[in-house]
Amino acid sequence: MAKLDRRNVLVLGIGALAAAHLRPAAAAEGETIAHGMSAFGDLKYKADFPHFDYVNPQAPKGGLFSTIPSVRAFNQSFLTFNSLNAYILKGDGAQGMGLTFASLMARAGDEPDAMYGLAASSVAISADGLTYRFTLRPEARFHDGSKLTARDAAFSLNILKAKGHPIITQQMRDFIAAKATDDATLVVTFAPKRGRDVPLFVAGLPIFSEAYYAKHAFDESTMEIPLGSGPYKVGQLESGRFISFDRVKDWWGAKLPVSIGANNFDTVRYEFYRDRDVAFEGFSGRSYLYREEFTSRIWNTRYDFPAIQDGRVKRETLPDETPSGAQGWFINTRRDKFRDPRVREAIGCAFDFEWTNKTIMYGAYQRTVSPFQNSDMMAVGPPSPDELALLEPFRGKVPDEVFGAPFAPPTSDGSGQDRALLRRGGQLLADAGFLVKDRKRLMPSGEQMRVEFLLDEPAFQAHHMPFVKNLATLGIEATVRLVDPVQSRARRDDFDFDMAIERFSFSTVPGEALRNFFSSQAAATKGSNNLAGIADPAIDALMDQVIAADTRAKLVVAARALDRLVRAGRYWVPQWYSSSHRLAYWDVFGHPPNLPKYTGVNAPDLWWAKSNPAAERSDPKGEGK
Repeated sequence: MAKLDRRNVLVLGIGALAAAHLRPAAAAEGETIAHGMSAFGDLKYKADFPHFDYVNPQAPKGGLFSTIPSVRAFNQSFLTFNSLNAYILKGDGAQGMGLTFASLMARAGDEPDAMYGLAASSVAISADGLTYRFTLRPEARFHDGSKLTARDAAFSLNILKAKGHPIITQQMRDFIAAKATDDATLVVTFAPKRGRDVPLFVAGLPIFSEAYYAKHAFDESTMEIPLGSGPYKVGQLESGRFISFDRVKDWWGAKLPVSIGANNFDTVRYEFYRDRDVAFEGFSGRSYLYREEFTSRIWNTRYDFPAIQDGRVKRETLPDETPSGAQGWFINTRRDKFRDPRVREAIGCAFDFEWTNKTIMYGAYQRTVSPFQNSDMMAVGPPSPDELALLEPFRGKVPDEVFGAPFAPPTSDGSGQDRALLRRGGQLLADAGFLVKDRKRLMPSGEQMRVEFLLDEPAFQAHHMPFVKNLATLGIEATVRLVDPVQSRARRDDFDFDMAIERFSFSTVPGEALRNFFSSQAAATKGSNNLAGIADPAIDALMDQVIAADTRAKLVVAARALDRLVRAGRYWVPQWYSSSHRLAYWDVFGHPPNLPKYTGVNAPDLWWAKSNPAAERSDPKGEGK
């Protein structure tokens, strides 16, 4: 459950500008040219690096990697899919589609914010940082053998800006246009004062075939396989049940430094289950081979089946050094009943984390308090002088508490029904004009206060029941609405809910991606991740400070100031987090001993099959479900 059952670890802002290891002889006047980009300094790897340090360059090719989805982006779901277009708002996109597309550059996992050439061999950056000139590799090809050119890259960036998922268009706000001056040269222009991470976000987007989309609508949900150019292509699939990807064995990018030691499996397959208990049974029955465990109950009580006992299945706990981010129930402030922060705080008083952690989750978690949890960007104690300098212009316009210690959810007595906290919640509601009559909490309009929790899988019902009971003690009628994944996605995209669970995290160098979660613009954008509807000019201004920071020190100060404002708004009821990955897998895989710090466990990207792949094939028809 930490990180909410596979909740977003979305590609959220990775860093940005600066070129290193220059080759000025190839640069035009005022340009610097390099093989990569990073945020605040030189790249770790020189232009002639053979491969990333953390990979196994001799990793064998072959075999099958099968799992259930554990991360998602844009329109993807953990529980189903009905479209192979994963970059628009419509439909539920299939997991793994990113494997089928190349991008201009690829991320390094052992640097917080660096990317190196993939489809592009180099990038020249203008002196003002507003024009990027990418040189594409002549060997780049689509899967049908046609050449991948700068014209395809320009088409892709422009169509994503115009018709892509709202999260994409939001992060491309400062992208102006892309054009190809010839087959090898792509010129990308950005707006003045652009977000620091926008160039890297753009460089990591998929490159589509312009010729393919001349005959197909880009913004339509479809099960037709698009033409790709990445290390894998779509193989067998059954909508809503499984999808597999086959390695392109003569892939043009296989011998590039960013690809050595990666993309090792002949087949990568995702299985879909609507219930995590059933999904566990599928794993123990070997219907799929790898599982990251997000449910403490299952981790502590069910990993005792025979394959565990005789060593055929391995369990491994690896540290998670990335920011843990925010996980919790987000309160939809677009609805009048939630506009008063005292009401939102009162709802939080009804959630007993200490009891839930001890009784339901085996004491496995710590309480989340900040969107920047488990990082140096989280505010602690009173504001520093530098933080105060950023906050002072908003004195009188923001809660006074932002000038003291940051808000943190209260600690209960662990009884499951802390009377002191419930009295506090009742007083907050009364102060907001929500009074009790005949044991019912009435809104100022005279209607009874009701709260509906939106849920898309049954495993979380147990965590809601004590919360619902405590809300009833406050006179609030609370219910849990369990809907199917497609309906859940539609309601969330339309902000048609009272409270919904989400988890998100940012990179160590957050930038433009912040706007999608906290900005006034995102609050009004269908499909954005601003579930709470945060629309605060002070928060918008502090996001600008984070995004504009030209040193790591300034970024940390601005992020801490932003953290204080977001927490003061009581926009969510924080849940929990864990600073480790709990992995279980059938003993047919190997992985590098030192996995990269900034990109997690990197499965299946850097893992490999260590035995006869034919002997390790999971049920090809998904009938273990």
